[in-house]
Amino acid sequence: MLSIDTVVAFTLASVVLAFAPGPDNIFVLTQSALKGPKAGVAVTFGLATGLVVHTAAVVLGLAALIAVSELAFTALKVVGAAYLVYLAIGAFRAKPEAIEATDGKARSLGQYYRRGIIMNVTNPKVSIFFLAFLPQFVDAGAGNTTAQMLTLAALFFLVTLVVFSSIALMAGQIGTRLSNSPKAQVLMNRIAGTIFLGLALKLALSER
Repeated sequence: MLSIDTVVAFTLASVVLAFAPGPDNIFVLTQSALKGPKAGVAVTFGLATGLVVHTAAVVLGLAALIAVSELAFTALKVVGAAYLVYLAIGAFRAKPEAIEATDGKARSLGQYYRRGIIMNVTNPKVSIFFLAFLPQFVDAGAGNTTAQMLTLAALFFLVTLVVFSSIALMAGQIGTRLSNSPKAQVLMNRIAGTIFLGLALKLALSER
């Protein structure tokens, strides 16, 4: 079972990463600001549904690899740490993004929901991210690794719903602040970059 400290650390990291400016939360924000909070919440549920597809594939396959292969664990650790460093560099170098409308057509909530699913499922970087992120919070000596990672995936799912729905409901204020304050975007990107580097170091030093 996961310890309370692990759950708290994972939840806090997930919240910060969910708030860091990126394609998904920027899309939720723009759709909410332009089409209303219901559209943003519908997109959020679509994105979260896509997470289920990614995490199921990653968790089940990853747990099997960790259980049977020291080489696979080491290779995964190296790849995961390298990818996290790549994300950190990208976050530190990211420029403030303009928040603009990309589609002025009226859509039903179901259409927004499906759009969220498609956006998430068709993004292979989501699976790669979970391959790098989840193992750092798994304790191989604490029992069933599959159950641990499924629990972490469920926590990330809930965090995504809460954070993105909050963004949708407060889209007017947040959208204005982010679009008018490049410093706010830069700060969030630097926070995310620092977290990525810390996670990369933790993963590189971890043992099976």
